[in-house]
Amino acid sequence: MIRKIPLSLTGALAAALAATALAACTMEPDYQRPAPPVPALDGGTGSSAAADIGWREFFPDPQLQQLIVIALADNRDLRVAALNVQSAQAQYRIQRADLFPTISATGSEDVQRYPGSVLAAQSGGAAGATPGGAIVRTYDVGIGFTSYELDLFGRIRSLDHAALQTYFRYQETQRSTQLSLVAEVAAAYLAVLTDQTLLDLTAQTLKSQSDSLDLTQKLFDHGATTQLALRQAETTVDTAQANLAQYTRQLAQDRDALQLLLGAPIPNGIDFSGGLDRGAVVAELEEGIPSDVLVRRPDVLAAEHQLLSANANIGAARAAFFPSVTLTGSYGTASSQLSGLFKGGSEAWTFNPAITVPIFTAGSNLANLDLSKLQRDTNVAQYEKAIQTAFREVQDALVARGTLNQQLAAQQALVEASADAYRLADIRFKGGVDNYLSALDAQRSLYSAQQSLQELRLTRLQNLVTLYKALGGGLAEYSAPPSAAAGGGS
Repeated sequence: MIRKIPLSLTGALAAALAATALAACTMEPDYQRPAPPVPALDGGTGSSAAADIGWREFFPDPQLQQLIVIALADNRDLRVAALNVQSAQAQYRIQRADLFPTISATGSEDVQRYPGSVLAAQSGGAAGATPGGAIVRTYDVGIGFTSYELDLFGRIRSLDHAALQTYFRYQETQRSTQLSLVAEVAAAYLAVLTDQTLLDLTAQTLKSQSDSLDLTQKLFDHGATTQLALRQAETTVDTAQANLAQYTRQLAQDRDALQLLLGAPIPNGIDFSGGLDRGAVVAELEEGIPSDVLVRRPDVLAAEHQLLSANANIGAARAAFFPSVTLTGSYGTASSQLSGLFKGGSEAWTFNPAITVPIFTAGSNLANLDLSKLQRDTNVAQYEKAIQTAFREVQDALVARGTLNQQLAAQQALVEASADAYRLADIRFKGGVDNYLSALDAQRSLYSAQQSLQELRLTRLQNLVTLYKALGGGLAEYSAPPSAAAGGGS
């Protein structure tokens, strides 16, 4: 059976809903993004390809892409970051629920026993009073809401905005963790490839130096060379053997570090043979860098969302100075008998508005407002520090890229010159023009130059990875957080 709500209750509910709709305004300060406290980046507003490239495009090596996918699925730090995002989302939904009344259905039975003397007194000694007393039962069923606050001055809405910005901050923190993980996996993969390259180089050098030692031993046995030359040849072999053990250990340890980042065993199909010579592992970045790249980094965006949350808290602190209106109401049926709950004439309703005006709070409201402003100022400083840190990382990576390219070219030339010197020294020795000490010295110089070249190649590739991370990891992989409207706020 459908019952009509009384007009007085209907009007009260309509007034409450209208007041809620008018509560969209808040007392939050107008937000102005702080100006970046850094000079413009070198490169100005040139090509934006460096900031927009996605990680799959930046890391073209299929094996590295496979490892990154595994890490994104199984890395425990990233899993914690994702759970933090879900927790922040749940906290936001909890806070947002305060914008709406909580409506509950209730049913109760009230049983009271009155002594006969009380009943007689209440009835004025009228006939019919029960000398032994009586039991009175009351039943009621209804729906209603309790202590629903009308957000007239935007206090609850400001808290809702603060929770929403905290949720966005955790989203950006998760993206920052993902970006760091991708860069760390790439750097660890490059380290393993370099270890393999150095191990192969050392094994080849050890074989060559062992052959040279055998030849020197035969020459010494026939009196064609000195004991000094023999001992020096033995020294080069011992050094290569020590390096072989070192690179073997280093390769195993770097594989373990890579596996920890993955959060799962390295797949059996991953092949590290060939080392850094396996082909393109990291893409080159163009010179131009957009001037606004710093404010788009996930860590900087996270700091800005934290600032926005603090700004919203000021609105909530300001609203605490004004009156608050709460509503309590219910509608249902009541009867002295359970069977009469839904009979005609049993409807019952209550509506209890209440207003609270702060008169004396011992300065707590003012102190809370001061605290919220100080927290906002602290977050401004943290936001500016995040931009300064981003600027330094990008600038350092850019400076290193230029010098590393020059250093790599010079080192490559040194390896070529050392190889030519060793070839000539070996020819002179075999032709009887020079002794073997010159050939041994040239061989050691070549091996040292080759080692330095591989380590420098690793440094340059890792610098490209660092620059990629400093630029925010590429907007092509970025999904913006939902807007306030999409999240339910305004």
